[in-house]
Amino acid sequence: MTIQQLEYILSVDQFRHFGKAADHCNITQPTLSAMIQKLEDELGVKLFDRNVQPICPTTVGEKVLKQARIILAQASHVKEIINEEQQLLSGTFRLGVLPTIAPYLLPRFFPQIMEQYPEMDIRVTEMKTNDIRKSLLSEEIDAAIIANLPEENIFCGETLFYEEFYGYVSRKEALFKHDLIRTSDITGERLWLLDEGHCFRDQLIRFCQMETVKVSQMAYRLGSMETFMRMVESGKGITFIPGLAVQQLSSEQKELVRPFAVPRPTRQIVLVTNKNFIRHALLKVLKKEIQSAVPKEMLSLQAVQHLV
Repeated sequence: MTIQQLEYILSVDQFRHFGKAADHCNITQPTLSAMIQKLEDELGVKLFDRNVQPICPTTVGEKVLKQARIILAQASHVKEIINEEQQLLSGTFRLGVLPTIAPYLLPRFFPQIMEQYPEMDIRVTEMKTNDIRKSLLSEEIDAAIIANLPEENIFCGETLFYEEFYGYVSRKEALFKHDLIRTSDITGERLWLLDEGHCFRDQLIRFCQMETVKVSQMAYRLGSMETFMRMVESGKGITFIPGLAVQQLSSEQKELVRPFAVPRPTRQIVLVTNKNFIRHALLKVLKKEIQSAVPKEMLSLQAVQHLV
């Protein structure tokens, strides 16, 4: 049994297709099939049911795959220990980022960090909070950028910066004439919100005490923040955006932005890992580059701000 064979069976499990798994592993399909057949012969069991489409693991195959993930994670830790000991920044680093953070934060630091540290291979995936937690636990990702410190003691988090929420208001809304947004001004009839599972939505609903609000635009419950912004710009309703999104707006778009009245809802942006994480030198560089890329006033919580 080899590490390579374990990587191959995990690839087949991921794609549920030998051809796609072979492409992912950069080998031919016959080679992949032969290597997996050799492993099955060695173990004396069938790991995959090849008579169904898509291909799926057998009952014993599921158990072997689970153990294979643990073995590969432990093997990668050996390399990480050496990299950390030598303060090396090379190797793959998998980063999960919330969809309400990624479009506004990544352009600020990612191109620069790639140019400054070409040896770093950072792979970014946009994920919701629950998926990030699962992926950190299974070590499918190395670290994540989320909103607010995790409550579970199985994770470690470091604050990156603090980010206010703003209203984005159509010119046709009565609220457009107001300089500030008060929670009492907000109703659900013309409100565009992300679907459940986004912490951005959950935080705002709690802050604005909108637990009973039923958003009428159900066709757009799976929409993105950018989609909702375009809806507002076309003259329909209200949505909410984070502070870094405001920085990217044109002068005309900024006319639609309204701050909240004090206390202003604010989220804590956190870099989080699980407790087994080893590569702290790389993490330190990542934190430094992110903090240098955001406005200085966002590095500390202001007196007028309220964490949600």
